Amino acid sequence: LEGRGAASREQVLCLSAFLSLPHARAEPIRYSVAEEGESGSVVANVAEDAGLAPAQLSARRARLASEDGRQHFRLDRGTGRLVVAERLDREELCGQSATCTLPFELLLANPLQFFRVEVAVEDINDHSPAFPEEQVTFKILERSDPGSRFPLEGARDLDVGSNSIQAYIVAPRNEYFSVSYGSQSEDDKYVELVLEKLLDREEVAEVGFSLIAVDGGSPPRSGTTQIRIVVLDANDNAPVFTQKLYVGQVLENAVEGSVVLSVVATDRDAGPNGEVSYQFSQAVGQSHSSFAIDAVTGEIRLTKPLDFEAAENHELSVRATDGGGLSAMCKVLVEVVDVNDNAPEVVVSSFSSPLPENALPGTVVALFTVRDRDAGANGKISCALEDQLLFSLRPAYKNYYELVTVSTLDREETARYTLAVTAADAGSPPLTTTQTFTVDISDVNDNVPVFNQTSYTMYVRENNVPTVLVGAVSASDADEGPNAKVTYSLAPAHPAERPPCSCISVNSENGQVFVLRPLDYEQVRQIEVLVSASDAGTPPLSANVTVRLVVVDENDNAPLVLYPSQDSSPASSELVPKSSEAGYLVTKVVAVDADSGQNSWLSYHLLRATDPGLFAVGAQSGEVRLRRPVTERDAVKQKLVVLVRDNGQPPLSATAALSALLLNDFSDVHLPHSSLATEDEGGSLTTYLIISLVFVSILFLASMAAFIARKVCKSKELKGGHVLYGTGNLQSGLADAAAAGTLPHAYCYEISLTTGSGNSEFKFLKPILPSLPPQHSGMGRGTGDEQEFSRGPVTMEDVAPDNPGTLSAEQFNSLSFN
Repeated sequence: LEGRGAASREQVLCLSAFLSLPHARAEPIRYSVAEEGESGSVVANVAEDAGLAPAQLSARRARLASEDGRQHFRLDRGTGRLVVAERLDREELCGQSATCTLPFELLLANPLQFFRVEVAVEDINDHSPAFPEEQVTFKILERSDPGSRFPLEGARDLDVGSNSIQAYIVAPRNEYFSVSYGSQSEDDKYVELVLEKLLDREEVAEVGFSLIAVDGGSPPRSGTTQIRIVVLDANDNAPVFTQKLYVGQVLENAVEGSVVLSVVATDRDAGPNGEVSYQFSQAVGQSHSSFAIDAVTGEIRLTKPLDFEAAENHELSVRATDGGGLSAMCKVLVEVVDVNDNAPEVVVSSFSSPLPENALPGTVVALFTVRDRDAGANGKISCALEDQLLFSLRPAYKNYYELVTVSTLDREETARYTLAVTAADAGSPPLTTTQTFTVDISDVNDNVPVFNQTSYTMYVRENNVPTVLVGAVSASDADEGPNAKVTYSLAPAHPAERPPCSCISVNSENGQVFVLRPLDYEQVRQIEVLVSASDAGTPPLSANVTVRLVVVDENDNAPLVLYPSQDSSPASSELVPKSSEAGYLVTKVVAVDADSGQNSWLSYHLLRATDPGLFAVGAQSGEVRLRRPVTERDAVKQKLVVLVRDNGQPPLSATAALSALLLNDFSDVHLPHSSLATEDEGGSLTTYLIISLVFVSILFLASMAAFIARKVCKSKELKGGHVLYGTGNLQSGLADAAAAGTLPHAYCYEISLTTGSGNSEFKFLKPILPSLPPQHSGMGRGTGDEQEFSRGPVTMEDVAPDNPGTLSAEQFNSLSFN
């Protein structure tokens, strides 16, 4: 084998110039191998003969492909050797053909390249000659002339060439018969017994001997059949066929029982010696099970359908025998006519799916071959790709086709293509086969995330709780998988800018926007940040969107009184002539509110006055005017408390304390303040003292009742989930204010009565609980211009501006509590 492979390689070297072709060599690489070689036997180094390094075979996925799909050989990618894959039987593969060649292709990818290879299977003498029958009987008339010839079916040897039958021998030798053999043509061989001596039935009734067929192998093989000669009385005419060779044609789809042809033989003898019967003479290696012959008429019929693809013709031997035992033989050749009964076959060699969407035009998606077992026009095949603009078919080599892309792909537009390749033959009618290729397109990160809005506006109330959720942004990515996974983050407006506001956070998974700390509307009213949405592709793609956070004002600032100033001690007094008429402008209270909108709309109300009927306050302007003319009965010094309240929910308020002096003329302004006070208070000191004692007693009892009620209410609150507040004293009134939301806790004061001074006084010592800032206070509703104290903080400056912290009996009596 190595010698034969070397000889073949010398022939291949002459064709090395064709190896540079992009797809296939001009001439095939040829080798030869003896049949019956064991599996694994080395034929040759095909990589070396093809000019390829062994490493290329694995890198380029080298493999063998044949038209019939059978793999008689295999390729060792490591060494490049071509080895026998299975035992080769030349007679099974090629029958009696003089040459036996197995063609196949060596296929390589990246780039696609073909090498045609042909391996000739050489015959060895592995079959002995065999006669169709173990014993042949001849009936010969005794008057047969010497030299008469008697044909018989020769032996068959499946080997070819010199290993086929070369000679016939008669053993043991006898004086009556010899054997004659030869060939009239290449395919017409004959074997005849030659009568050498006249037979005498009375002397010898039977003659027996062996006929040996010997082939030309080394060592030679032989086959034997027994010849029995029965000497008959004279029948001097043998049957004669009208033709030595009969040829008939039949369609391969002919039905069972169809007549193929008829053979005719005549015998000039009369009587039984002239009656001819027909039968098949079984030949070695052939089967007549597809045919039947009528013994009387010689008509040959089909016993089962024929297949052109299995055998294109059938050779039959027909013997005609007369009643006296004489016979003659003829050949019958039945040619099977092909019909278009086989659809084309599509064999896929390679298929790539999924295909990346950025694949370049010309990318090979699939490689396949087409074949048709029919012959002639019935076996000619054409391929077509149905209704596709992005893919096309490209002939590669012989019956191979490549399915390639012709333009760019877009997975977001079409994620899967179903391609139908139709192979049709040229028969009438044509037969077709459709091969479907489902090509999935894999994603490439070529799409930027897109927000569902061009910008976002979110709102948060000031004084919000930390980490409050104010909204969410949402972006989608047309890609899939990791390329479509969107994460969110804050980004600076410009690369050189500082990091974004630390008071805002974005959830990276769902885009929810949180405010991390409380905001103050009075400090910041709007915040703009950039939110970035990035996918998980490589490299990642991102998009930005502006998020505008608008702070919504809350009513968290109480009104601030600018005039009259509440910081001066003692407070200044407004001078009012006693001659003033109703509507006289005494003064104007000016206040502002740091909130905005309706939370800053202020209204003014007269909360308390020495003579509530004497003054009126403009609800919108804050102007304090006389409601009526001043009379002599009106006290000289009038004290007023004006309530300033905003329009928030709940409303917040502040108070402005002011005083007015009723004078006959402006010269009275120099009167000592102490004299005025003595005039107002001296006459009723005793009355005030009595009233104070009674009030203190009532206040003590009411405080005790409120304390007990509070304990009971707290117990019920723990059980029933709500709190009840009592009324009727200062502590319960303040508790109601706390329940309304303006004060978080009730105020409680220690009250003591002092003696030994010129004027009796109540002194308010420091509160047990600290007071809250003004913004946490609120005032109850009132009617008309006359207002009452209702759940509001009252400071000593409000009541007694001349002596903060001290309340006279008259001033105490002027208070009203709910």
